[in-house]
Amino acid sequence: MASPLVAESPRLTIRDARPEDWDAIWPFFHEIVAARETYAYDPDMSEAEGRRMWMIGPPGRTVVASDEDDTVLGSFMVDPRQAGRGVGRALGEHVIGWARESGFRAIQFNAVVETNQAAVALWRSLGFEVLTSVPEAFEHPRHGYVGLLIMHRFL
Repeated sequence: MASPLVAESPRLTIRDARPEDWDAIWPFFHEIVAARETYAYDPDMSEAEGRRMWMIGPPGRTVVASDEDDTVLGSFMVDPRQAGRGVGRALGEHVIGWARESGFRAIQFNAVVETNQAAVALWRSLGFEVLTSVPEAFEHPRHGYVGLLIMHRFL
């Protein structure tokens, strides 16, 4: 099995984020958060607030997916311009492997927006199950109040 710090595929590398990666992450992070469709974060957060929240240090960790040129394609959030390249799947598979190797028994996501069909389908395909939905817990800009799914997977 690949090292928990770096996993490679023919097109993608998953590695620990470096401070200089933030300049590549912030534009798509901000775009996704400002859209208010998939994350319950303040859409008006500053770049400094986003960095403090996203680029966590030990004992936590932030990973990125990069291509053969070391261009950052995603950091659990995937740059929308990179959709369909397997970036989300590679990140998901990596975190499952890392959690298993680190001795965790399960993974749980507490707030998957139910209208985020791509994320729900990805997590289901990786073995996650919906434990419950918190009804009308997320205000979506187009769909109004929608549920937040609690998704779980044993390792």
